Order: sequence, then structure tokens, then C-alpha cells
Amino acid sequence: MTNTSRIGNWIKGEVQLPSSDRWLDKFSPHDGRLLSHFADSSAADVDSAVLAASVVFPAWSDVSPVKRGQILGDLVSVMKRRSDELAHCVALETGKSPQDAQGETAGAILQGEYFAGEGMRLHGRSLTSGVPGKYSHTVRQPRGVAGLIVPANTPIANIAWKVFPALVCGNAVVLKAAEDTPQIAQLFAEMTREAGLPDGVFNVIQGRGQLSGAALVSDERVAVISFTGSTGVGRWIAETAGRRLARVSLELGGKNPFVVCDDADLEQAVHWAALSAFSNAGQRCAAGSRIIVFRKVFDAFRDAFVDRARGLKLGNGPGCDLGPVVSRRQQQSVLAAIERAREQGGRILCGGGAPADPSLTQGYYVEPTVIDGLAPEAELCGKEIFGPVATLHPVENLQEALVFSNATEYGLTAAIHTRNVDRAMWFAQRVRAGVANVNMGTYGSEPHMPFGGFGSSGNGSREPGLEALDVYSELKNISFLARAQLI
Repeated sequence: MTNTSRIGNWIKGEVQLPSSDRWLDKFSPHDGRLLSHFADSSAADVDSAVLAASVVFPAWSDVSPVKRGQILGDLVSVMKRRSDELAHCVALETGKSPQDAQGETAGAILQGEYFAGEGMRLHGRSLTSGVPGKYSHTVRQPRGVAGLIVPANTPIANIAWKVFPALVCGNAVVLKAAEDTPQIAQLFAEMTREAGLPDGVFNVIQGRGQLSGAALVSDERVAVISFTGSTGVGRWIAETAGRRLARVSLELGGKNPFVVCDDADLEQAVHWAALSAFSNAGQRCAAGSRIIVFRKVFDAFRDAFVDRARGLKLGNGPGCDLGPVVSRRQQQSVLAAIERAREQGGRILCGGGAPADPSLTQGYYVEPTVIDGLAPEAELCGKEIFGPVATLHPVENLQEALVFSNATEYGLTAAIHTRNVDRAMWFAQRVRAGVANVNMGTYGSEPHMPFGGFGSSGNGSREPGLEALDVYSELKNISFLARAQLI
């Protein structure tokens, strides 16, 4: 990719330039160099994409689910063959290491395989009736145009997470690409054409969320909106799309608790806590950013955890543990949050700033940061910041750990480390979270598992898994009355 490359929209199977001829700049998170210019799309561009999807939707919805699944299977084959290209693009735009980008790409392919297979199932139900001779069953039918809005933290995984279930259900798609990862969306679009997806079934709009994203949400022709991102934007989407009764699926923020009991395997707990807090530079809605530790083992855990954080290698090369955050804007936001925590009484045990290594200073890096001493009501204890920052909190017992875990508006994921099954199940049943993991990290959703949260972490919908079919399809009940003829 050259500094002068331009990334347009993808409409009706081809690249289209923005109607305004306005462009935005994409910079490398690793070293700040200019990577590309991408379309600063307007409402007129969104209108073109939605029109293209609307026109082709009837024909695409008439394709049998089995055939739709076969076409998506062909797309998965293209992704496999070009997986190195996908991973390279992910690494370039996000600053991730090659192994992390390859892992994300493999996850996206697995997601595609699962939902391509749903074309052979797309299950309904047979129902009994109290009326003699009445037979009843349910079928799934597509909603129409699906507006999919994705973030940049795991770009190809986020695209696969939404696009595959939307398409196998028979919807036509307009994807609003993340502002910080425009190229991966265009690369995926090119692969849909190579796989034989009909023109107009999949479209991509680039640009700013406040402009093109808002136009997509407001368009009366868009029947379902799926959004992953901040809680504030999610509330606006729910209000805006809700006024016209569009279906809305929201996967929003998290401030996820990671509980370490006094009987935990501390070595494993430190390992998983570091992965939960710092992998992907902390840019996970499922990041374990609040680490709640029984006082009996607090000092031992804290010392080992800080040692682990200090030993993590920053960079985007092989063997690096975490890369930069995705933008200069995000870096400054994380650093400002750390400074406010310091002012509110937090002790910075390690990290706390941008690295001094000359090879990293031009990028958007933040040192892995561990903070203790904050009061429960401190800003950092309740606000998601999307960076490699974790706070430590001592508690006396499991009841206190549960109260602290639930003391946030969010409820996305949680983890507990203990050797006691009763403790684990007691906590998992009571923690206010859509995902509860035992002796693992706070993340780890798989294609067949539902993911979503309570409270401000979402609106109750779940993606992926079978539950995603409920987002992208209408359930119709069909009944008929048989009049038996005696022979």
C-alpha cells in the first residue's frame, strides 16, 4: 500500500468514489506514517449503497438458504487462500503483531465456516395444536437491508461476526467500515466478488460515524441495525432506529471483573489476568480491566502481576506481546485517563505513559499499566477506556468480590479463578454478566456461542451463535388445517 492509495466505497460490486470527493487520512498505529486516504462518505453515498442493496434483496432472498450457504462457503475458501493477505492488512492497519493478526484471521474464517453451514439448517420448529387436524410450524425469513457497523479493534473478525449471519439469513448488507481500518473492509469486499456473491448483496461505506454511520441508521429502508461500539453511540442508535421500529442489535462497552480467590492457582491467574487486561493493547470490550483479589493473596498476586506486566514486549513484530492502540486520539484518551486516576489517588505500579523506546515513540503505544489504591467510585473503576490499563482491588471474601464485580453500569463478561467448584458456580450464577468464565480470561467467545451483555453492555441481543439468527431473520408461523378423507 502506498501513501497515495485511495480507498473508496464498495457499491454494486465495484469501487465507487465519494460523491463529495472528500477524503480522510489513515495513519499507521505503529509509526504514524500515512497509509492511505479513504472516502469521507456523505448521506448521498449511503443512499446509493442502500438503494443497491434494496434492489437486489428480493432476488437474493429468493435464493435457497442451502445455496446461500454454499456461496458463503466459497467466500470462506477465498479467505483461506488469501489468509496471509488478510492478516497482513490487519497487522498494517491495527499495528498488531503478525501472530495476533493471523490468529484473528483464523477466527474470522471459523466464523464464516459456522454460518455457511447454517444454510443447511436455518431451523424452525414444529408446533402442536389443540385443534384437531391443525398442523403448525415456524420458518425464518430475512428482514431486508441490514446495516452493519463495526469497530476497528478486531476488524476482520468483527466483519465476519456480522456479515455471515446476515447474508445466510437472506438479507442484503451495507457495512459501515471502521474509520481506523478502511482497507480490510475493501479487501473483504473484493473477496465477496471473487466468491460469486451477486453485485449489490454486499456493500461497504467508508467514512465518519457521525456522517455516514448516522445516515445509515436513519435510513427508513434499513430493516435491521447491528452495532458494536461505545455505549453512548449505542443509545443514540437505539433511540433513532427505534422510532421507526427497526430491529437493533447492540454489543457495547464493558468494565469486566477478574476475580482471584485465595485458593486460586496464582501462576495461572496471573497468566490469564495479563492476557485479559493487556492483549490487543487492552482494546477489547471483554478486557479484564478490574482485577479483584482476595486480601489473603493480594500482595503475592500484585507482585507477580506487576512483574508480568513489566516483562511484556511492546511492538508489532514477531514475539511482541502487545502493539499500539489504533489511533493517536485513542492513545491520548488513555493517557489522560491514567493521569486522572493518579490525581484521584491511584498508585501507578508500572507503566503509566508512552514508551521511551525510540523505535516506538512515533507510534500510538501505551505501556502496560497497573494501578491500585483507587476508591471504588473513582472514574477508572467504572469507565471503559479501551487501553492496556488494569486496576487492582483487594476484597475480604467472595460476597465482597461479587458486590464489587456488579458495581458498574456494564455487564458484559467476568472471570473467576478458584479451585472450588461451589465458589465458581455461586459466582457465575450471580455475577451480572452475559459471559462468565472459570479459570480462564474474560474473553473467549467462539462462533457457536452467544455473546452479549447486561445493562449498558447491550440491549439484550446475542451474536454470534444460533441466537444471531434471531437478529437477522423474522420468524413466521405457518399453519394449515387438514380435512381427512375416509377411504
